[in-house]
Amino acid sequence: MSVPHGSIPDVTIETLSRNFYKETAQYGFGPIDYVRFVNLLLDLSMAKERGQAARDGRPEDSADAVVQAPTINAGSLPLHGPRIVVRDFDRARDIPLFERWLADEAGRQFLLSSVTARRLTIREVAETAGSHIGIVTLPGGEPIGSVAYFDCDATHRKAELRKLIGEPAMRGKGYAREAAALWIQYGLQALGLRKIYLNTLETNIRNIRINEELGFRVEGILHDEVCIDGTYHDVLRMGLLRE
Repeated sequence: MSVPHGSIPDVTIETLSRNFYKETAQYGFGPIDYVRFVNLLLDLSMAKERGQAARDGRPEDSADAVVQAPTINAGSLPLHGPRIVVRDFDRARDIPLFERWLADEAGRQFLLSSVTARRLTIREVAETAGSHIGIVTLPGGEPIGSVAYFDCDATHRKAELRKLIGEPAMRGKGYAREAAALWIQYGLQALGLRKIYLNTLETNIRNIRINEELGFRVEGILHDEVCIDGTYHDVLRMGLLRE
């Protein structure tokens, strides 16, 4: 997808730069290495621009296209998308699923408290007032992940969005983006939310891009906010306001 020059917010550039610096410092990057890296990025970017022009408007691959979530019936679950379904959470059959999904790092981040950095349990979340959990399935009913709202505040009409594709083989196929788009519409229409926000500890470029395509904008960065396994991490806050 072609991005207009200068369209990336400064705070996003700052976040990515800080994350990149932390990672490369561990490899011993020095000033000349950063210059070489920037020059290579410019070369790659210009090559991509030339290739895009040569393709003369060829449609993007579906995995890179922005998901347009359909209007849903307020209060209704399941939600049906082009490739996935989001159904309601069922404790008896879904808690064992989560216990398997939460075994890897991606899963552990799903239930990580953005305030205390303590890893919650699915039972704690399911029993907490203000939690809404959806299960993402393929059309045939095979569960592959989850979307959820934490801390749903009826007074201020806001909630925190979480998303996870728990099955490793299903990651990188655009399912999380499609499920999140449906879940956002569910939050706005069925739950009456005015604001949806998310916090991320890992300033992952792909994740930031997906969130921005869904309508989220960076609201702020809390530097070195939490310590996990002896390493400090920034917390990136992004928000989406109902128009």
